[in-house]
Amino acid sequence: MINEREVQMLRCVLLLFALFNLGQLGAAEISPLADKPRWPALERYQETITRDDFTRLLQDVYATRGYDELIQINDDSARIVQDAAAQKFFTLRFANETPHRLPAQYWRRIDKLRRASAKRPLSGLNVTLDPGHLGGHWAKMEERWFQVDEKPPVEEGELTWRVAKILAPKLRTLGAEVSFARRHDRPTTPLRPDDFREIARQVLAKTGVNEPRPNYEADDLDKDKSIRWQSELLFYRQSEIRYRAKKVNMKLQPDLVLCLHFNAEGWGDPKNPTLIDRNHFHVLVNGSYLPDEIAHDDERYEMIRRLLSRVYEEELPLADAMAATFAQETGLPPYQYTTDTVAKVGTSGYVYTRNLLATRVFRCPVIYFEPYVMNSTEGFARIEAGDYDGTREFNGVQRKSIFREYAQAVTDGLTDYCRSVRVEGGVSPNP
Repeated sequence: MINEREVQMLRCVLLLFALFNLGQLGAAEISPLADKPRWPALERYQETITRDDFTRLLQDVYATRGYDELIQINDDSARIVQDAAAQKFFTLRFANETPHRLPAQYWRRIDKLRRASAKRPLSGLNVTLDPGHLGGHWAKMEERWFQVDEKPPVEEGELTWRVAKILAPKLRTLGAEVSFARRHDRPTTPLRPDDFREIARQVLAKTGVNEPRPNYEADDLDKDKSIRWQSELLFYRQSEIRYRAKKVNMKLQPDLVLCLHFNAEGWGDPKNPTLIDRNHFHVLVNGSYLPDEIAHDDERYEMIRRLLSRVYEEELPLADAMAATFAQETGLPPYQYTTDTVAKVGTSGYVYTRNLLATRVFRCPVIYFEPYVMNSTEGFARIEAGDYDGTREFNGVQRKSIFREYAQAVTDGLTDYCRSVRVEGGVSPNP
């Protein structure tokens, strides 16, 4: 355990790094709190991908809406802008044919693990559970909180933690090694919103807000122009996720991250929320970077690194298989996006590519679950029912507790996939 003095020293070091990276925005397009891209680290991928494979993954998965002049594909290489302001470039040499082996990385493909028994199909698989958001003291700040009358409030971070606690022993029983990206409602990052006030001021200045208000009211339509709101955003949406990524990439190094979330639609006033009839489910994997996102040097670097690591070749069949099982067991229909931030992939009808921070900065396969609508009539009723043994009736159907149903559907989907590719006689899923 580190003491309070050591925590304060760590905070100072982290803030110096954050302020340094923010200062780079003047010379390079780096997102706030992002690490400076390490393009030399991609030298290990030289001549490990053919021109056709690179072009297919770039245009069909990662940069589906274009990449302007930032990436130029030639016959034998790709010229990628490293630093747009300084006009620095990274040249990736293509392979003449698909190599038999790729550079080593910390995660392992499931179908390359040793054969497993039918009873323990997850044997040796290293899985990290990432219960989305924080809940508790932070739920209102995250805008992942609402309350109906005098009933207990709904906090997404608390719900995902309850699912994770049920899911972990199920996976361990089947042979998996399980770790957590966060524990209960404690942030992983040692930093707090007040630590980001100066960075928030600089972020606002770059958008033309030179004299921001220090605070905001709950119903303030311009709260995004206040230092407090931007500081909170940097805390829970940037620092917390990036710190989880550091924990995953540098310490846990799993073969797979399962990001657990609950979905919701606009509920209006969180103290008098709107309940709706719609209930649905979808799964996300990394991809579909927007042109404005690719323009950031760090996001462009992360995109190319994921592309070259071939992580999508693991994510898509796994996500597709797990989504199909989840849908079958829960009866939830697929969510249909109405924005241009995603692209539907796979055959299940439930999987989309999207550029989320969590799916981008974890350097291993990431399956991001978005089941149930918390403010749907049925979803809310099941959440309020809590956890329980057996089944109870909802809308004329006997259902397990929503937490056990969620955990079981994830378990069964991963188990079915592992049995199909690891157990003798199994049939590999479609690529």
